[in-house]
Amino acid sequence: MDAYELFERHVNPGLAGLLRFTGLDVVEDHAEGVYVWDTGGKRYLDFLGLYGTLNLGHRHPRVVEAVRRQLEKMPMSVRVMISEPTARLAARLAEITPGDLSMTFFGNSGAEAVEAAFKLARIHTGKPEIITTEKGFHGKTMGALSLTPKPDYQDPVRPLVPGVRVVPYADAAAVEEAIGPDTAAVIVEPVQGEGGINVPPEGYLRELRRLTEEKGVLLIFDEVQTGMGRTGRLWAADWEGVAPDLLTSAKALGGGVMPIGAAIGRAELFEPFRENPLIHSSTFGGNPLAAAAALAAIEVTIEEDLPARAEEMGGYLLESLAELKAGFPEFIEDVRGKGLMVGVEFTDADIGAIVISELAARGVLTAFGLNNPKVVRLEPPLIVEKEHIDQAVEALEESLRATGEMLAGVL
Repeated sequence: MDAYELFERHVNPGLAGLLRFTGLDVVEDHAEGVYVWDTGGKRYLDFLGLYGTLNLGHRHPRVVEAVRRQLEKMPMSVRVMISEPTARLAARLAEITPGDLSMTFFGNSGAEAVEAAFKLARIHTGKPEIITTEKGFHGKTMGALSLTPKPDYQDPVRPLVPGVRVVPYADAAAVEEAIGPDTAAVIVEPVQGEGGINVPPEGYLRELRRLTEEKGVLLIFDEVQTGMGRTGRLWAADWEGVAPDLLTSAKALGGGVMPIGAAIGRAELFEPFRENPLIHSSTFGGNPLAAAAALAAIEVTIEEDLPARAEEMGGYLLESLAELKAGFPEFIEDVRGKGLMVGVEFTDADIGAIVISELAARGVLTAFGLNNPKVVRLEPPLIVEKEHIDQAVEALEESLRATGEMLAGVL
């Protein structure tokens, strides 16, 4: 029995079926840079990038080497001593995040980072309510899921964590109206990822900052997917020069090698740890291996100026896709994005699914947005070259033509 059959039998049969539908009922074998190979030797151009995780590509040598050195020294912390890599990572994050964010709680994922921010906001303010946005995605653990308003994920596990109010995205007036005496914080993605790569109008983040300061409410930016250069700035908040009270990071923070999540905030929000240092904790959070990977990832991102590269290559990708949209108006409804966080919205989710399958057949990996299946997202590594973009766009054009022929045959 091969790995695919074992996965189908013992891990997730529904996902195995979905992968079969998209033509990806294969087993991954190895990866390097912007490419992945399956066990049959077929090479794929990775334009999904593990949902924005692989900003540095697969197996970046500096990150791999940093992890190898730490592995040979001490892979896991004993937790009753201080871990130097963890401490140095927290100090580095204090240097590179917006404003006066200076303290960090480490977990292993974006959802854990959001859970920590949720709890810190409630503890600091003594208030229970959090405002989130429609189509927002913050994770699937119970607290994070309560902030992720999608019935498909929420309904099977209700009741959720109470005290969550949902407002339209990119609507600061709706946030102002929703803020009440029990509001602890507002959480928002500077650019929505799973919601369909939704870019708010300029000034939205600044207005949220003004409103929350005026009302005495905390502002949380979920930069799990937008951070570490993805949108063309190190943090998407940097586009408007705005500093939140808490910022969550994960995905690309681990350099595409180790899982790590972080909730970085102003010092006063971490005061509860002075009185009760175990009020929130994680056995593996910020472990030495993950911290070593993150430190290396930060240095590579900054030294190679990958945010600027994301802005340049993202502009080239968006221009190429705009030309494609003009040629296929019956299929492509919109093209949008910021940096190398790009979405192609199709006129129908089924068309998007067919296109994903056709792209896979042509050796290009993509996926749809979890909160908007009409949108196929393109999030290649920030090290992508123009020739890779040309290859992906050409494959997309061929896929659209094949989709048209297929639908014409059916009709």
